Parts: sequence; structure tokens; C-alpha cells
Amino acid sequence: MAAASPVKSLQEEATCPLCLEYFTDPVVTACGHNFCRACLSRCWEEPNPAASCPQCRAPVQQGPLRPNRPLANMVELVRQLSLEAGGGGLCEEHQEALKLFCEEDQALICLICRESRAHCAHTVLPIAEAAQEYKKQTQAERQKIVAEFQQFLEEQERLLLAQLEKLDEEIGRLQTDTVRKLSAQISRLSERISELEGTCQKPASEFLQV
Repeated sequence: MAAASPVKSLQEEATCPLCLEYFTDPVVTACGHNFCRACLSRCWEEPNPAASCPQCRAPVQQGPLRPNRPLANMVELVRQLSLEAGGGGLCEEHQEALKLFCEEDQALICLICRESRAHCAHTVLPIAEAAQEYKKQTQAERQKIVAEFQQFLEEQERLLLAQLEKLDEEIGRLQTDTVRKLSAQISRLSERISELEGTCQKPASEFLQV
């Protein structure tokens, strides 16, 4: 089977797994998966503390959605790259093929634009290379978020273990206090029972006087 073209691979990377269209306002979950903001919001329309990622089903704490700007930039590049592949990617000013990407202006330009005063001092990359660069940034962002999420889970685990340890200590202290109080109460009751038994053994005349 022939390998997928670079454009096809980038198109797949730029596609939301829920709506199967190019990402619109992409956001990333704590587990590192990307979705359109609207698509993910529809999945989580009703608040649920046990919500899960629609892709990997990992538990996800609902909260403010984190935008994935590198992915949004890559999606825009892929859109324009797809237009070029279809024959529609022409510079409006020079009617030349859009083959370069200007990082400063975040726009596709042609070879003539590259030599113009507006872009001559800017960082310019071939479109495919720029798209690959944004793909790397997206993957790095995903790894960063996953690492932050793992660190958060580890901190929560340490916190819970510390709380459990304190709880065990408190339970042990309460048990000791309770045993001590019960022992003292049993001792007093035993003394009282002995006194009553002694009273009951006295002659009737002394018993009635008591």
C-alpha cells in the first residue's frame, strides 16, 4: 500500500475526531487529546464530575477548556495548503502560487511577496515545513499537558495519603482516649458494685439503717 501523502497526513492531524471536519477553535483535554471547543462542549452539556475524554475515555475533570493555539495555526495552514493542492491557492496581489508561510504575519505568501518590503525581513518557510513545525509544537503542547496532569495526579495522591495518615493517627488517639475513659468508668462501677454487695451482706437491722 502506498504511503499517505504529507498533505493527507496533515489533513488527518487537523481533523476533529468528533465532527470529522477541520478543527474550529481547538482545545486540548488533560489527557492530551484535541477537539473543537463546540464539539467537546456538546459532549459535556450536562455537568458531570465523572466526565471522560470522548477519545480515550480517561476520566477528565470538567473546567475551563485550554485552547491549543499551535494546532489552530497548523489547521489554518492545512486549509490553505489544501486550497493550493486543489489549484485555488493563488496570491491575490501577484496571481502566483502560494508556496511560503510568513511566521510574523501568520499568512501564506508567494515568491514575489517574499522579496517585497513587507516580508523581506520576516522568517519565511515552505508551507509543508511550516505545517510540520506547527505539528511538532502541537505534539509538544500535548506532552506538556499530559506531564502537568500526571504531576497533578501525583500531588493529589500525596495529599490523600497524608490525609489518610493523619486520619489514622486521629482514630488511634480517639481509640486510646475512649479505652481510657471506659476503663475508668468500669473501675468506678466495679467499686460501686462491691459496695452494694457488701451492704447486701449486712444483717437486716444494719441494712435498713444503711
